[in-house]
Amino acid sequence: MKDEWTFVKKRTAAEGAVWVNQDRSRYRRTGDSRLKAEAAFQQRIAALGYPVPAVLETGSVGAEFSFVEPSLGPASLHDTAWNAVGGAYGPMPDAVVDAAAAVGAQLLDAQAKHAQPATRAALRSWFEEAGWTGNVFAENPDLDTPHTRAVVDAALDRLSHTPMCWAHYDYGLPNAFPAGVIDWQHHGLAPVGYDTFPALEIIAFKGGTKGYYATGAQRERYVAALDEAALSVLGSRPSRHLGEFLLIKALFFLALMKPADLTNTDKVLKWNYRRTLFTMGVEQYERTGRIDTGTFPSLDDFAAQPEHCRTGGA
Repeated sequence: MKDEWTFVKKRTAAEGAVWVNQDRSRYRRTGDSRLKAEAAFQQRIAALGYPVPAVLETGSVGAEFSFVEPSLGPASLHDTAWNAVGGAYGPMPDAVVDAAAAVGAQLLDAQAKHAQPATRAALRSWFEEAGWTGNVFAENPDLDTPHTRAVVDAALDRLSHTPMCWAHYDYGLPNAFPAGVIDWQHHGLAPVGYDTFPALEIIAFKGGTKGYYATGAQRERYVAALDEAALSVLGSRPSRHLGEFLLIKALFFLALMKPADLTNTDKVLKWNYRRTLFTMGVEQYERTGRIDTGTFPSLDDFAAQPEHCRTGGA
């Protein structure tokens, strides 16, 4: 019987959308010509051993392209963590941390085995593309300073001997399942470890709105598990570059945040919150070479501060 597709959500790339069939065993992704390149990329990295869904079929109607992939399971790791806290705000289950470490180690192993030497041009492209830097600095021109650029240049210098690999760019618990990783629309070259090592750290950029958080001990255990997986392949521990990775993530989470309507106080608050996290990250990284997401205020705590006390506000 031919599948009937139900709309799930819009995508941020390729002007596309995601659809699911009746029994939720298959997903269909639609979009413009960029989706064709995404399908080809997903097929290529599957052949390299990346834990990704197979591309079951491709097709096109006029200018619209589509491909179909199998479901990797009923719940992402984000869904599992969210459901476990029952809508409250609390620590994520240790079982989810362990599952994240397991699938992260699989992805990291494949990436490390097919890594290539870093070049300055490739690192610069990663900074621009993974950080959505053009958008961030266009929306926040006051943050595009020689000082900020110098901090970024120092970070790229520290990564000059770290091999690079084909990466997801938007890896996190919503895209991770015990069986693999979905949604490769924003892919590109990145230093090995960029996808996987920040996965629990970046929960803090959501400001508590995820309904769960990772404790310091959970983050440490997760990173240690990935380091162990990487050591046998790379001979080094990518966690030493977690500060550099989080500096780019601080840019990424500020992208597309400036509201078109500056009278929308909720959206302006969230924009200023992400600006604050970015400036905190830059300051911490410059001072220590690290970014401690455990020091980030929650969105509620940030909102409770008098406006003149909010650093990074526009």
